[in-house]
Amino acid sequence: MKRIILFSSAILMFAFSATKIDPSSVDGNKRKVPAVKVKTLDGGTFNMADVANGGKPIVISFWATWCSPCKKELENMAEVYEDWQKETGVKIIAISIDDARNASKVKPYIVSKGLPYDVYIDENQDFKRAMNVNNVPHTFLVDGEGHIIWDHNNYSEGDEEHLYEEIKKIAGK
Repeated sequence: MKRIILFSSAILMFAFSATKIDPSSVDGNKRKVPAVKVKTLDGGTFNMADVANGGKPIVISFWATWCSPCKKELENMAEVYEDWQKETGVKIIAISIDDARNASKVKPYIVSKGLPYDVYIDENQDFKRAMNVNNVPHTFLVDGEGHIIWDHNNYSEGDEEHLYEEIKKIAGK
């Protein structure tokens, strides 16, 4: 009985924290990934408006090295990422919001875990603000045309399966 209640609570939490986004803004244009520069792991810069995946879905996951649920989410997605890519062509991008004091921990963490994602650092949290992220983990799903169509705030074990269902819808699978 406790398991049923716990499972039901987890599903309700996910349902209330996941949001399908109406891609239309006030002016009728579709909401796209904003043009904000983030740092690459080698110290360069990348404009997030240039993110592309050949018309296939993109997952943008905001995280931090000090955030245990964030790291768990990234690690769990890494376990299934190859299968997801084979079936849907999805690309995952991890955006660290670690500030200048902690940014040096990002690359060693990614390397030590062997995470297969593109990883960028949003030290000044400009991209975080532009995407209206209040806390991490916060995951966005972007369609093949660059429109933000779904987001999920927080992480519970198994949330990646719900994300994958949304990815498959976008990929037409």
